[in-house]
Amino acid sequence: MGYVAVKGGTQAIDASIERLTYERLKNEEIIEIETIMATMKSLIDQIMSESSLYSPYLAALAIKQAEGSMEEAVFLMRAHRSTLPRLYYSQAVESETMLVERRISASFKDIPGGQILGATKDYTHRLLDFQLLEEDRAENEAWLALYQKASEAVKASDTVAYFPKVVDYLREEGLFENYKPDNTAPVDITKQSIAFPAPRSARLQVLTRGQTGAVTALGYASLRGYGQVHPTVGEVRVGSLPIYVAHPNEGEMDEEDAFYIGEIQVTEVESFVPVTKKNEANDQELEFEIGYGICYGQNETKAIAMSILDQCLEHPESSFPTHDEEFVLLHIDSVEATGFISHLKLPHYVTFQSKLDSIRNVKKGGHTDEN
Repeated sequence: MGYVAVKGGTQAIDASIERLTYERLKNEEIIEIETIMATMKSLIDQIMSESSLYSPYLAALAIKQAEGSMEEAVFLMRAHRSTLPRLYYSQAVESETMLVERRISASFKDIPGGQILGATKDYTHRLLDFQLLEEDRAENEAWLALYQKASEAVKASDTVAYFPKVVDYLREEGLFENYKPDNTAPVDITKQSIAFPAPRSARLQVLTRGQTGAVTALGYASLRGYGQVHPTVGEVRVGSLPIYVAHPNEGEMDEEDAFYIGEIQVTEVESFVPVTKKNEANDQELEFEIGYGICYGQNETKAIAMSILDQCLEHPESSFPTHDEEFVLLHIDSVEATGFISHLKLPHYVTFQSKLDSIRNVKKGGHTDEN
């Protein structure tokens, strides 16, 4: 593909960037990074997940720079991430060690350890709250003081409690198959291009980095009949996971010997999907398989949709597009999709002129040579 030079291009680009700055500053309002972090948590969580960079502060900066554009903010975060050195890989973490803030199951009312509603908009009225137009800082501080006082009063113990997995409870009954741990090193899709057929580790990475709307849309498409059958959410848990790394000269280390470097908030989902299989007697019987989803922050819809697509991609023999890993994995990436669509705004003068000349020749009754 060839392009022709645009005269005065540099000056025009500089003027465009100046105009962009003007549009941001003309109303003479400044939003602080701390304000974005305090008030736009859901947006920050989505951007961190899609960019594979866990940093609420940098995500807030990207939101400010991108003026609220999700795609642009993710692009900025990934570009910054590419400049960072990879000093070490963290050790695999078991989600049973999660410090749970929210834990629910749509499969059982009573689950081991109980359900924890936590912070969620699931039970709120979807009505505009006009009181937010006139918030008062003093009233907010008074409300926070009362809430914190009440929270201290109901604390039963300072002991850290871990919650068992719902699926483990079912495995004890023999309702779910037990699998041996697969300690194969995962593919790092940020270091090497994805190849098809892709291993599950690569698929899960692409899904968790996928654009939230795209992952949700394809998960919804599968639910409506363009893919797997309807799953039941076995467990949704939101909480903090500890991150450990080994000494660079020691290799893999036990958790008690490894170095704790911090924690991340994640949303984890395990969905139970009924499937029909043939038993040893060649009879059809119903079994359950698990779809898995996990992403940074609290983003439950995406994690649930991810668990649906994970299970779909485990069955590539289906003719539905949601079971085609190349179709799914190559079309949910926000940076790839936005970049390819946006490139249509770039000059295509030569190629379009060639097509235009061909059409003119045809209209005039001439002939064109095409390969």
